Amino acid sequence: MNLFVNPDVAYLLLISGFILAFLALATPGTHFLEAGALLLLFAAGYEITQLGVTIWALVVLVVGLVPFIYAIRGARRGWALAVSIVCLIVGSLYLFPSQNFIPAVNPVLAVVMSAASGVFLWFAVRMVIQAHRTRPLQDPEHLVGLSGEAKTEVLAGGSVQVASELWSARSEKPIPAGSRIRVLRREGFTLVVEQADQVTH
Repeated sequence: MNLFVNPDVAYLLLISGFILAFLALATPGTHFLEAGALLLLFAAGYEITQLGVTIWALVVLVVGLVPFIYAIRGARRGWALAVSIVCLIVGSLYLFPSQNFIPAVNPVLAVVMSAASGVFLWFAVRMVIQAHRTRPLQDPEHLVGLSGEAKTEVLAGGSVQVASELWSARSEKPIPAGSRIRVLRREGFTLVVEQADQVTH
């Protein structure tokens, strides 16, 4: 068998691809996560076509998503995360065909990766959800027209202080750090600013 076509490699590619895919869904628009997930899942797909797959183990993995989703939707649901991790471990061990019910994937690898990825994804997705639910103290729409100060040099990116809060900002022209700025508009949670004391002709 090809050195690179084996259950352990396929499992690592698959689990890594799903981790990146979950993170990409939680934080869309990064492009790096999406591209990485596609690349890893494509490589895992090639491995799976060479190795085959055990249907019942695949079903166990899919069923394990239900308690995982339940776990991330509220606190004090550690039991649901534990059930999800157990499903992930069992499904991972027998995902690829083997003889005499011997796990095709290294048991230590399956247990460590399943537990680590389950806890990591639970923590990461909950943090992203919490961040989305947290509203800024200031409504960005109300900042349009206000003045502030550039805390760093601003051009393609930078940081400005407006209404006692720090905001990501960009400008059409370079703005030195320490300059007074005026908010022109917002793009998402990025403020588009101009130098307030610049001379226009």
